[in-house]
Amino acid sequence: MTGEQVVAPGPGSAAGPALVGIVLVSHSARVAEAVADLARELAAGGTVAPVAAAGGTAVGGLGTSAERIVAAARAVDRGAGVALLADLGSSVLTVKALLMEDELPPGSWLLDAPFVEGAVAAVVTASTGAPPAEVAASAADAYTYRKT
Repeated sequence: MTGEQVVAPGPGSAAGPALVGIVLVSHSARVAEAVADLARELAAGGTVAPVAAAGGTAVGGLGTSAERIVAAARAVDRGAGVALLADLGSSVLTVKALLMEDELPPGSWLLDAPFVEGAVAAVVTASTGAPPAEVAASAADAYTYRKT
């Protein structure tokens, strides 16, 4: 997680409305942080859903860290669920394992969406106060974005 990240109070806190939190899981800390920054900036203009980057290993290398993912999910949990978006391969497998082992906050789920476009769609939608199903649908809809 970046130095700019604020560790959020847990569910039911007085920190604000219950919003779906978003965790971006990448093999690269820099990629996860850059996508999180982009999504926050594009969602700006009002309340922005909590977003955390969980990229790379604990020693700064490429890879995934279950500990970083769990910490990020707990940091963004506001009581409305936590949507996790993973880039590829072992990041997806790590999130799935954490979900199966109940290591993540209740109401956590893995989004099936492209990493950058899905992250932006999820953060923008979650920032409106949308429920988890709407956040998931918005992120998944990013598969249909055509560039030609």
